[in-house]
Amino acid sequence: MDLKILRLASDTKSQKKISDFTHNSKAKNPLCGDEIQLFFKINKGKITKVSYQGKNCVYCQASANLLSSNSNGKKVEEMIEVCDCANEFFKNKKDLPKNLKKYKALISSKNTNRKECILLPFNALKKGLINGN
Repeated sequence: MDLKILRLASDTKSQKKISDFTHNSKAKNPLCGDEIQLFFKINKGKITKVSYQGKNCVYCQASANLLSSNSNGKKVEEMIEVCDCANEFFKNKKDLPKNLKKYKALISSKNTNRKECILLPFNALKKGLINGN
């Protein structure tokens, strides 16, 4: 396992339930049992806060942490596109798109066997952004 992934997973500052969230979303990986719940605040079409809780593996935790730290200040549409691109990368395994460069520690062909764990927070975020609260 990559040391960067362990460092990302061990950063727990966003691992909590924010009290003033406007949206939330849950997701579960039926293959391994990982669970995640994201809480986020949206104001004027932008994400202003993201946090998460759950029972999950190191890859899922690292992904949730990276996603929460890189979502603040982003437009809803921009983050939906990031989520779509992450899923698309693991389907096609082409070059990493520019909007995913911040996620390259996780979203890479060497982590294909853990893609479901890595994508769980992305899929939960997209679901919450599209469906609302």
